[in-house]
Amino acid sequence: MKVKVVNNSDNEMPRYATEGAAGMDLRAFLKEEVVLKPFERRLIPTGLKIELPIGYEAQIRPRSGLALKHGITVLNTPGTIDADYRGEIGVILINLGSEEFTVKNGERICQMVIAKHETAEIINVEELGTTERGEGGFGHTGTGEIKG
Repeated sequence: MKVKVVNNSDNEMPRYATEGAAGMDLRAFLKEEVVLKPFERRLIPTGLKIELPIGYEAQIRPRSGLALKHGITVLNTPGTIDADYRGEIGVILINLGSEEFTVKNGERICQMVIAKHETAEIINVEELGTTERGEGGFGHTGTGEIKG
């Protein structure tokens, strides 16, 4: 599949780092560094715009190294970029760590995964079919059961 990308940044184009990689690293496109204090969130621009085929989305996911080493993650993970969106990709980063973290221009801040999706037809009904689980929700299997 081919995905059209407009790169308004001075960073390299997104690419897969290895043959088996599912995600491509996206980089920050900043005029000046951004300091994220603990529990602060900011929208970080990438300078990228994409055109996806209908039936596909781009998922924005955290980078495991940033999460483990610094507590930096994508707040609305996975973020979804719809096929009809043509604006710049922005990434909502949050610092869940205990120390300030500086985001620098060109730094790899997240991964982008291109995924196929279905479009559902919603049907209004009066009741649903039954299952063994039924309405059993959080903790219904007894693991980490929530008691009120």
